[in-house]
Order: sequence, then structure tokens, then C-alpha cells
Amino acid sequence: MSAFLNVNEIKEKVSLLSLLKNLGFSPQKQSGGEHFFLSMLREEYTASLCVNDDLGVWYDHGGAGVSGIRSGSIIDFGLAYWYPSTFPEVLGKILEYSKVELEKSSHLNDSVLARVQPVKVPSYKIEAINESIMKDALIAYLKSRQILSVAKNHLYELHYTVLDNKNRLRNFFASGWPNENGGWEVRNKYFKGCLGHKGMSFLKGAADKLCVFEGYFDFLSWRAHNPNDPSSVLVLNSLSFLQSAMVRAKQFSAIQVYFDHDKAGVSATQDFIINVSGSQDYSFKYARFKDYNEHLVAIKKSIENSPDSGLSLNGER
Repeated sequence: MSAFLNVNEIKEKVSLLSLLKNLGFSPQKQSGGEHFFLSMLREEYTASLCVNDDLGVWYDHGGAGVSGIRSGSIIDFGLAYWYPSTFPEVLGKILEYSKVELEKSSHLNDSVLARVQPVKVPSYKIEAINESIMKDALIAYLKSRQILSVAKNHLYELHYTVLDNKNRLRNFFASGWPNENGGWEVRNKYFKGCLGHKGMSFLKGAADKLCVFEGYFDFLSWRAHNPNDPSSVLVLNSLSFLQSAMVRAKQFSAIQVYFDHDKAGVSATQDFIINVSGSQDYSFKYARFKDYNEHLVAIKKSIENSPDSGLSLNGER
């Protein structure tokens, strides 16, 4: 039995993460709702293809492959991955590899093109930006991360709506900060992502000294320990910007690198030390912890549980 192919049904039922798994690809890193893959659309050595399965979108920070497509829905990915296959062929391959059955069977031929519904990538709209964190849920979250005290002038409260891949308008709020590409990095207890284009965040300070962080909450954790440090600060917001960060860092004579103690972070730190003169690995400041924020949370809890322990915020007696 033939019927027109419902593209929206494919977008609703087929997970891009599941499709990639069935194709033999695994994420190199996961950060909140974002999964980073080594791009299968071109050659690269740093995972920069980001998939957000909650929103049903992907973006290749390293650039487009031969197809010229670098972002969009699962169908846009198929068009890029199986380029130069035709649109109906790509839809058929998605169904074949995802192993998902639609409610109505479909004959994938050129006549489908005239009846297919347009692919609409989920969009967002920022409704309000508050300079102060007011929502109780966000205050509690930032307290749990021990960075509420340094949130002023560094974090904003964003209210935004998202049109998801089922065409439902959903309301959200989160703490957020701007990046250099005009986007907003947003984070709350349940979600970590970006509104708009991903990018690094730079805070201008001393002209000769730079502190480089993988994540913004690690920067804020460092700031809690170093409230008067005049250094300039560069936050990658994603390790996909490692190459760009190293270029920027070469403008400074002294660079302190504060990356995570995981495989990706250790590798990125090594690249920095090798390629940027004057850079030093400062992750020893949070030895035995994954990152600076995890260290800060542990120290604060230790102080609260043992008020007479004599520990300072730096873990020193």
C-alpha cells in the first residue's frame, strides 16, 4: 500500500543519535544534551560535529563537507552523509539504517518529492534577558554549583521559547552568557546548550596574561578562588574551538590552561602546551577532580561539614 511520505513523522520517530550508532559512529564526548562526534562528513582530528537529540538538530563546527551542508535536521544530515544521493534515496537510507517503521508504508520514488512536507528545523526566540538571576530554581542550581556568589556581571537569566521537532512551542528559562558569535550559551539543572551560533567567550583583562577554560562554570569557579586576578579570560564553550583558542592565546606571553581531567581535556591541554609558547597546565589546581567546578563543590562541602577543619577555599590549611 502506497502513501505519501510524512517527513515530519521521520523527524519525530527517528533519533539522529540512534542512526549514527547504527552507522557505526560513537560520540567522543558528551556535554549536557550535546554529543560531539569526529565529523564523518570530512577529515578531522578533534570532535566538532555536535548533535542535540532533544531538539533534533546537528551542527558541524569545523565546516561543511563536500555537500556544503553543515547543520539542520536528521534529513539534512542524510543529504550530507549520502551525498549526492537524491532526496527520496536519502529518506530510504534513513529508514533502512534507523530500523524505524512509519505508520504508513511509502514507495520512495521521485514522485514523492512533490508531496513531501517541508523540513522545518526547530527554532527559538529569546523573550527576555535579565541582568540578575531571579528564578528560585536557577538560584538553587547555581548555589549547588557554588558559583552564585560570582554570578553577578557574568551570568544572565534568559527566558526563551523553542519550537521543537513536533512543532510545539515550549517555554524555558536558564542562566546564560554571550559568546563571540552572537549566540547565547544557556544552562540550568536539566539542560546545557546554545541559542544561536556556538562560539568562544572572551573577557578582556591584562594584556600579557590569559587564563583559558573549557567551560564557563569552570571559569566562574576559578573566579570564586581568584576574585582579584586581572588576567584576561578565554572560555572555549566547546573543545571544537581548540584551534581558534590556540591562535588567540599566542597574543599573550603567559597562558594558564584549565581543562578537564578526561581524555579529551588532557589531549587538548597537551596540544596547547606543544603549540602555544608560554602556556602551562594549571589543572593541578583541581587534582583528583574532573574539573575546577567539581573541585570547588567538594571543597565547599568539606568546609560546611567540617567547620573546624581549617581548609581554605583553595584546599589549603
